[in-house]
Amino acid sequence: MVNSFDLTDPQLLNTIKSIGYPTMLILMIVEGPIATIIASFLSSFGFFNVLTVFILSVFGDITGDIILYFFGFWGGSKTLKKAEKILKIKPRIVTRLEKLFHRHGGKTIFAVKSTTGLCWITFIAAGTFKMSFKKFLQASFWGGIVWSSFLVFMGYFFGYAFLEINHYIKYAGILVIILAVVFYAALAFYKKRQSQKILSENKS
Repeated sequence: MVNSFDLTDPQLLNTIKSIGYPTMLILMIVEGPIATIIASFLSSFGFFNVLTVFILSVFGDITGDIILYFFGFWGGSKTLKKAEKILKIKPRIVTRLEKLFHRHGGKTIFAVKSTTGLCWITFIAAGTFKMSFKKFLQASFWGGIVWSSFLVFMGYFFGYAFLEINHYIKYAGILVIILAVVFYAALAFYKKRQSQKILSENKS
């Protein structure tokens, strides 16, 4: 058994519960995928309600998108230029994003949900280029539903596997955690490839 990480420890349980859902929501707005997977993992141990985690994940995801949209909407090109420098995004990528918005804005917002490196600049650019907020919100909502469902399922799955396997195999908990880390690394690689694919398919 993994004594160094005893998830049945009452003190640990109280500590996690004291953090609560409000803190979870803030973390999901800032860094949704990581916070969602961890919260879902802990839900499998009964620390949180998995349905509540899912709802907060979707809400946090959409809230973050809206904040970035209005940064671009109110800040205009100056904010977009600053975002390019801070996020180290090349101007040609923003130019391609602008073309994408004119062709199929909603699909672009939906698609970048599964990418890395494009989300922040895409949502800021959507505001800067004055994409319809209604269309933006709809795409963000459905993208959030799909993406959060996947993250919650995987987080809960790894937590369940941790509980079940750890009853029978010594140090299995460590193995599950390692597999979870490998999964997240693979997910990050997939998101990066998706970013490249979205841009490469719309060079013209």
